[in-house]
Amino acid sequence: MTSTVETIGPAAARRAALAAQGFADPPPSGPPTRRHLARVLDRVRLLQLDSVNVAVRAHYMPVFSRLGPYDPTLVDDAAWAHSARRPRLLVEAWAHEASLVPVQEWPLLWSGAFRDRWWRTYQPVVDRHPSLVDDIMSAVKELGPIGAGALEKALEAPTRPRPPGASWWERSDVKRICEYLFGTGALTTGARRHFQRLYDLPERVLPPSVLATPVPSAQEAARTLLRGAATALGVATEPELRDYYRLAPAHSQAAVAELVEAGELEQVQVRGWDRPAYRVPGARVPRRITGRALLCPFDPLVWERARTERMFGFHYRIEIYVPEPKRQYGYYVFPFLLDGELVARVDLKADRVAGVLRVPGAFAEPGVDERRVAAELAAELQVMAGWLGLDGVEVGERGGLAAPLRRESAGAHV
Repeated sequence: MTSTVETIGPAAARRAALAAQGFADPPPSGPPTRRHLARVLDRVRLLQLDSVNVAVRAHYMPVFSRLGPYDPTLVDDAAWAHSARRPRLLVEAWAHEASLVPVQEWPLLWSGAFRDRWWRTYQPVVDRHPSLVDDIMSAVKELGPIGAGALEKALEAPTRPRPPGASWWERSDVKRICEYLFGTGALTTGARRHFQRLYDLPERVLPPSVLATPVPSAQEAARTLLRGAATALGVATEPELRDYYRLAPAHSQAAVAELVEAGELEQVQVRGWDRPAYRVPGARVPRRITGRALLCPFDPLVWERARTERMFGFHYRIEIYVPEPKRQYGYYVFPFLLDGELVARVDLKADRVAGVLRVPGAFAEPGVDERRVAAELAAELQVMAGWLGLDGVEVGERGGLAAPLRRESAGAHV
């Protein structure tokens, strides 16, 4: 018997995606708590890490986008602290990219379900220096949590001076081996100091119950991770589901077929999409989405750029590595979500010396009500500035939305 594939419209798919990511949930009635953070983590599944701090670290922003102003130590404690009363919720590992993932998912990450990762390029360094690998593991066991620089000094390892203009990736052998061991799960992050990764042994970071859980087969892990991705995305194609955890194509395709056969995923057709889509049976599709949110470039709602364009009609690229004269919108641009649509984008910089959130550029999408967008955006920028401990917002000159946003910001109140 052939099952019927339901056809849904793109607006319904968009609302399903927003609901899955938590944008249909009611805001907290008081200050956000660990319980509210856990709800966000249940939705998004992971928080991507990134070194750019021009506005705010990437792993803090998706929580703010969904909960509003919260104490960032909620995330810090969940990721880098542990006590009997408040056990660690998250651990660092490579998932979508370098990410914070729920501790329970640790065994899944070593199953072979993933595509080849960048740290494999460090294998020759590991092969050339097996004794250094052993020395690093012993030193971390004795001294950890510890950074790569401190390890170099402890081991008196030779370091090569970084030539002028060298990139951050031109690392010492100690750092390369540490990153290889981190990538393979032999080391993890015990703590962060000024965002520097301090390496430690997994057995000192993760609960014994997690460490005792057997590593599943690649196919079992792929099924589990794809179920999580489908829950997080609402409605998605197989490549989009695969991308959420960067799974290998063959494992992802087989797992999707198995989940459909088992009734754990259902295929749907979205009008205008050229690929089949999938969703968890019973996935929520609200009648409407209201509210507003600023999204960082690494928010899971928008990190897959082709999906963002197809879902929202919003062409979005990060321009950090584009020379400044060639940038269209700016260095670190945040899309602005209003009532279920991406209606604008703003280039943001937290000027901590001056105590202001700077907006060098502001740009409205075609056809939006610029006056309303400017008013809502001004209010949200004031909220974000207050959350970051800044005194106000200063809007620059670039972009057609800059002038109305400047006027609204002059009278906005948190």
